[in-house]
This record gives sequence, structure tokens and C-alpha cells, in this order.
Amino acid sequence: MNFLKTLGINANNYGASTGLKWLSTCGNGQFDISSPADGKAIASVYQCSKQDYEDVITTAQDAFKVWRKVPAPNRGDIVRQIGNKLRDYKQPLGELVSYEMGKSLQEGLGEVQEMIDICDFAVGLSRQLDGSTLHSERPLHRMYDQYHPLGIVGVVSAFNFPVAVWAWNAMISAICGNVTVWKPSEKTPLTAIACQNILKDVLQQNDLPEGIFSIVIGEGDVIGESMLHDKRVPLMSVTGSTRVGRHAGASVAARFGKSILELGGNNAAIFTPNANLKVAIPATVFGAVGTAGQRCTSTRRVIIHEDMYEQVKEVLVKAYSGLKIGNPMDENNHVGPLIDKQAVKMFTEALTKAQAQGGKLLCGGEVLSGEGYESGCYVQPAIVEAENHFDMVQHETFAPILYLMKYSGEVEDAIAIQNDVVQGLSSTIFTDHLREAEIFLSHWGSDCGIANINIGTSGAEIGGAFGGEKETGGGRESGSDAWKAYMRRQTNTINYSTELPLAQGIKFDI
Repeated sequence: MNFLKTLGINANNYGASTGLKWLSTCGNGQFDISSPADGKAIASVYQCSKQDYEDVITTAQDAFKVWRKVPAPNRGDIVRQIGNKLRDYKQPLGELVSYEMGKSLQEGLGEVQEMIDICDFAVGLSRQLDGSTLHSERPLHRMYDQYHPLGIVGVVSAFNFPVAVWAWNAMISAICGNVTVWKPSEKTPLTAIACQNILKDVLQQNDLPEGIFSIVIGEGDVIGESMLHDKRVPLMSVTGSTRVGRHAGASVAARFGKSILELGGNNAAIFTPNANLKVAIPATVFGAVGTAGQRCTSTRRVIIHEDMYEQVKEVLVKAYSGLKIGNPMDENNHVGPLIDKQAVKMFTEALTKAQAQGGKLLCGGEVLSGEGYESGCYVQPAIVEAENHFDMVQHETFAPILYLMKYSGEVEDAIAIQNDVVQGLSSTIFTDHLREAEIFLSHWGSDCGIANINIGTSGAEIGGAFGGEKETGGGRESGSDAWKAYMRRQTNTINYSTELPLAQGIKFDI
């Protein structure tokens, strides 16, 4: 495939890079990567060794000493150049994202566009890393706060967004003066390798040291654990399940490190009697089946007022019957495969359990086979009538399962159902009624980090801070003032008088 050659993907690839060179360990086992689209082998990746990890970290430490002294706007210019390189490689990188991960080609290209957009955002932000001037209680004193780089930022990304989430972290972190060590998912390492190859030219052309953007590919319980417990990595950004995040957060906290956790979602869409179904239905279907339900912001639950429940149910089932499922590289298809056969097993088991708990399967649920489905990773997206208290509804299944449930009464009753889960990432309400919308956005409304009106739960823009509450982790990435998490805050007080007045009026004469 031409995009593999264009991106520098070989039959066998090394698993550790300092940005300018690949470390040549090849005796530590390897990952054999196949596409969920057609089941064909793509390439192999040698796992990095513990010595590779040490080499990457020490190189990153040295790079930080140089990079932090580069003025922030100049760091922004490097990120600008990276964004331009990504523009040059958008088509082949988007194709690789689609083929390796299984999301539709349009979504693969969209993911690369997210990387480009965050580069553009970071360039502007590099001139806006502001602090605050504060009024001192002491005369002839000035007090202010400012932000300094942290050092090495560790990024652990998940398979479902194999490059965009890294870019959210790495580009913002870079303009803040940090260096990044990236551990991509072992399920989708080829896209990460491609990104390192793209970056190399920019680093070389600007005579920058190796170690500003590094990568380590290996098992989570070896390389991932090393990062979590490494005091040389003051900040860890981890995207994954709640189980993974709970372990990561505890491990990093035990060494007094900082963490940004982007974990599971159990996202709901509320349909009030004032919903515009022409907007609500396509938004909900895309939210539920886009990326084959493998987004942390995928729509998992639809909470529908009883007066329109049967109508909405009928329309959603009809919409699902028209979904085109097949190779994600074919832009005529709506839904691609799940990432692997283990994900398919989780899908079928979840449906079995949901029905055992009282759910009613309305459509879908089949594992597809035959021509075009040889990988064994394709499923028919499912809709299940359920109640919010069902155990399977309370847990996130990373697959295209949509639970329908009804509510009666006022919008507050629907919001109470929505909030009655342990996750708190994304949420939306479909209504043309101003009061309902404002209640949903109020402090007694949605308890999620993202709350939308008349758009789906997925598809967040990079300009807003991305993240959630409760067991979603509480971290924020990407836009707004999320950059502050990648820096250490310092308060400064300057005495420009000839006296020494003390705070709180304390007298100390000698």
C-alpha cells in the first residue's frame, strides 16, 4: 500500500525513537499488527527494552534543558512547522489511521485534521502563556503568578484515537517548554511511528536536539509501568478505561506526580417533547455508531420523554436498518470494524448480559461474516430497550450498543437519570425550549465535563477544554486554559521599598 511507503513504515519497525534516530533493539519480542478492516498483516514492531526506555528518558532530560530556554513564540513556530508537515501528509496518515484502527476514512482524515488544528491553536497560544498581577497588602510590593515548564510529559494514548490525543498533549506541552515521551497503544503503533517519521524533518531542519518528541512502544505492564513510577516524568497524561486510570492515578500520586486522566464515558442524549428530530436523530446515530462505538464520547444512552418514545424508537430502528457496514477505506460505508476479536466478544457478551437483566434487543447484535467481513471484527450495531439501573447500562461497553429508556415528567427527571452513572464525560439535550436548555446547563443540570445543546455527544472541538468528571478522571486536555496543567505555577513577590513590612502586620524588630 502506497501510504505505508510514504510514511516510512517498513515490514519490521523499531519500537523506540528519540525523534532523530530509532534505537535498534530487536530481541525483546514484537507486535504483529493486522488490520481489522480485512484481517491482513500490515507490519511488525519490535518492542523497546528497558535499556531503550532509559536511553529515551535520559535523552529527553537533556533536551528539556535546551528546549525550555527557547522563547515560547519560537517554540510555537516549531509547532507551526509540524502542523504544515501534517498537512503535507494528511491523506496518507489518515489512510493509515483508518486501515490500522478501523475507523472510516473520513474519520481518519478528520483525526489528522484535529492534529493540524491543535498545532494552529498552540501556535497562537505560545504568545499567550499569561500569569496574573495581584495587589499586595504590603506597601511598595508587587505580587504576581507565572507558569514554568515541568520537564518530561509522559503520554499514554489509546487505540481509538491513535494520533490525535497525542497531538492534543504533545503540541500544547511543547509550546509550554516541555518534552514528550509517548507510549502509544500496542494495538495501533504504526500510526505513532509514522508521526515520529514526519516530525524528524522539522527537528533536523531547525537544528534541534533529539529528545523533544520521543516514543516508546512496549507492553503496558513493562514500559507503561516504568513511566507511571518514574519520578523523572512529573506529568502523566493517560487515556484509557476507568480501570487503567484508577491504577495510573494512584501510581503517579504515590510519587507526588501530576496526572491528566481521560477515562470512560457513559454518555446520554435527552430527547424532550420539544426536540427537533431532524437534528436529533442523525446526531444520535452518528454518536452511537461513529468509530463503531469506540469513542469515549460515543452516545451510549438515549433518554426519551414517554410522549414521543415510540416515535423515536421507530425512527432510530429504521435509521439503523440503513447503515452500511464494511471496509472503512470505502467512503460509502458508515460503520467499520471493531478493533479486534476481543472487542467483538465484549460486544456479544454485553448484549447477552443486558438481555438477561431485562433488556430487549430491538435490532442488530449480529457478528457479520462472509465476503468483506473476513477479519471477524464486524458487527451489526445494536439498539436495546433498557432501564438505567441495569448493571450493563451502568458500565461502559466500548462497542456500538445504544440503550433506549423513557422518562416522564419534567426535564429535571431526565437529567437525574442521565447523571445517575459513575461516569461524567459528555452529554447532550435535544430541545428547542430555552428553559429546558438552560436548566440542563445550570449547576444543578448535567454533571458532565461536556454538556451540549442540539448536537451529539461526540465530535468535540479542539478549542474547548476536553475532559470529564467523576470516574471519567477529571482531567482536561486541548483548548481553553488546559495548558496550565502542563506547567508549574509559581507566585512571586517583589519588595522594591527600603523597608521590610511583613504580611498580616506582623512586627519583628531586631
